[in-house]
Amino acid sequence: LPPEIEAAMQARYHLDEPLWQQYFRYMGGLLRGDLGPSFQYEERTVAELIGNGLPVSLQLGALSLLLALIVGGALGIVAARHPGSLRDRWLSNLSLVGVSLPNYVVAPLLVLLFSIALGWLPAGGWRENTVSDMVLPVIALSLPQIAYIARLLRGGLLEALAAPYVRTARAKGLPERLIVLRHALRPALIPVLSHLGPAAAGILTGSVVVEQVFSIPGIGRYFVLAALNRDYTLVLGVVLVYGSLIIVSNFLVDLLYGSIDPRMRPR
Repeated sequence: LPPEIEAAMQARYHLDEPLWQQYFRYMGGLLRGDLGPSFQYEERTVAELIGNGLPVSLQLGALSLLLALIVGGALGIVAARHPGSLRDRWLSNLSLVGVSLPNYVVAPLLVLLFSIALGWLPAGGWRENTVSDMVLPVIALSLPQIAYIARLLRGGLLEALAAPYVRTARAKGLPERLIVLRHALRPALIPVLSHLGPAAAGILTGSVVVEQVFSIPGIGRYFVLAALNRDYTLVLGVVLVYGSLIIVSNFLVDLLYGSIDPRMRPR
């Protein structure tokens, strides 16, 4: 750039100030909810861009976590009810594959199979309240967490089913279904609950790749584009939002411990 244009750009973004002054200016803006201007999208602020993409990312993450809990919980219960059987070994091997495959491999494979080969679902895009657009990204994002939750719940249930109070319930003639649901499931959920904090973090960070693959207008896609375009303020803003969401999710998990395990409630 010509020197006069470069000087004008630095003055516009306060880059001509000392570093300590830039730092305190930025921190003061954070206290007011101002994440600064975007270097790439000159007519919009970082807060506006994140405000547009955050609802999409939260919807994608919530649906993925809900699917992981439902499917992973069901698979874990089925495997624990028949330990050592062919069904148990088959589910354990499937969960191992799910843990091993990252979502940047799973997402293109889903597109190749269900969008290009079979033509059942769209390969990308995100139309509000359109189920067909949500299926593939939600599956791609939830598959690793389904595997983790299934393995954790299986191990927790096997340990709980061997406890003395479960043997007492069997001796009283309770059906096995009631024993699992009423007596063994609650203590078996403690490892799963402990995993929900890291699971939320994994889904949030994994959405960066999934949103880029499926062209979803969430903050994960903004993060990738900002990194490519050297939009430093947008990168900082997305990192701050992701970090805040992870802290909040871990805090909520800590609050849920008391509802699962009475020993952790304040006395």
